[in-house]
Amino acid sequence: MPRAIETTPQEILERLKAQIRGRLLSPGMEGYNAARRVYNGMIDRCPAFIVQCAGVEDVQAAVRFADDQSWPLAVRGGGHSVAGFGVCEGGLVIDLSSMKAIEVDPARRTARVGPGVTWGEFDAATAAFGLATTGARISSTGVTGVTLGGGYGWLMRKFGLAIDNLLAAEIILADGRLLKASATENHDLFWGLRGGGGNFGVVVSLEFRLHPVDQVTGGMVFYPAARGREVLEFYREFMYSAPDELSALCNFLLMPPAPFVPLRLQGVPVVAIAVCHAGSPGEAQRDLGALARFGPALLQRIRPMAYTKLQRMYDAAGTFGHRVYGRSGHFPDINKEALDTIAAHAGRVPSALSITMLSRLGGAVARVGEHDTAFSYRDTAFDLAINAVWSDAAESPTHTRWADDFWRKLRPFSRGVYVNELGEEGEERVREAYKPETYRRLAELKKIYDPGNLFRFNQNIQPDAALKLSNPREVQAAKLPLA
Repeated sequence: MPRAIETTPQEILERLKAQIRGRLLSPGMEGYNAARRVYNGMIDRCPAFIVQCAGVEDVQAAVRFADDQSWPLAVRGGGHSVAGFGVCEGGLVIDLSSMKAIEVDPARRTARVGPGVTWGEFDAATAAFGLATTGARISSTGVTGVTLGGGYGWLMRKFGLAIDNLLAAEIILADGRLLKASATENHDLFWGLRGGGGNFGVVVSLEFRLHPVDQVTGGMVFYPAARGREVLEFYREFMYSAPDELSALCNFLLMPPAPFVPLRLQGVPVVAIAVCHAGSPGEAQRDLGALARFGPALLQRIRPMAYTKLQRMYDAAGTFGHRVYGRSGHFPDINKEALDTIAAHAGRVPSALSITMLSRLGGAVARVGEHDTAFSYRDTAFDLAINAVWSDAAESPTHTRWADDFWRKLRPFSRGVYVNELGEEGEERVREAYKPETYRRLAELKKIYDPGNLFRFNQNIQPDAALKLSNPREVQAAKLPLA
């Protein structure tokens, strides 16, 4: 519990101001409401103070202050957390969005970025040298938050997850110390940062390995939703035989009111296959041949394009202010029953903003050892995310019910979940994001680096967490004694 405050809010404000170079906001000040706004319009929290950090020293001062006052502490990078973890009620927010340094070394093929950098900014900086690394498919999302959870993206089957390309990180711990974590320095912490989320501190810089990527072949092909079951089955087989250069998603949505969509198709329920081929145009033509031959489409928009353009294809889904509610899970396979369930429920999408996204993993993702990083379920075949997105608060029950009913039918086929796709779903769901041995190791790291759980506004792993295993096979796999 926060300890009693013996000084006035104005005195606290002045004390904080004296310690930072950046801007300090409190309720009533110009810019405060804009600074507390996050991606999910369902989140409306009012922190006592927002520290818009100008540099590492500001972050250290804010962390020490929150720890000393025993205040709730939230850390905001891109602000895209569905659960709204970038803002807290009545506490202190560390806003990193102004820390946007990007240093690209084209000779070494590396990039070092600050914690406020978005993927769009990162991609633009590296594209100037014909380089890229795996990054989120929505360009307004923050590099740091996406990476700490694992980092899905178009290039993951060829180059691995974002964390598989992470070379080093600098992090500020609960006591204000700045540490570097890499394969050779604080390697235990480096392991945990690659998949364990924001549980261990405030990451203030990341260094990535880059790869030669300029043009890709990408886009979408759209089919009537009535063919959903047929398209799903084709997609499943198509991706099981796909080379690493090819990533693809199968989406259920309503045709958007975009300039490239004829008026007669706008608002029509469809199933779409979205692709990115990171090989040569000739290789792309060969590998996408089966898709080109798969029956008549409503609309086909696949062509060579700049990687940075493909990275913005889903940006409409990342618009701030809409109400967002999601359910998701990993799938070791998509069997007949699962295909039937997805086709039946995804086609009932209730909003022009909502979308169901089925994504194939495999490739380079699966070739990293299960315990080499804190990201679990390297062997999963598919990830499915049900994203309900709408504007009118009065319609909330309709949209959340669609997602919940859909997930209730589909969950029996799921094993594990991608931590970046979780909402505020409780401790047990956080555990489901990790295999038992990985979760145990993360809890041990938490006890070392954040024993007071200062960094708890995240998909939280508590320092005193004990594995609640009832299945003897899981216990044996985790090499832990039965309780």
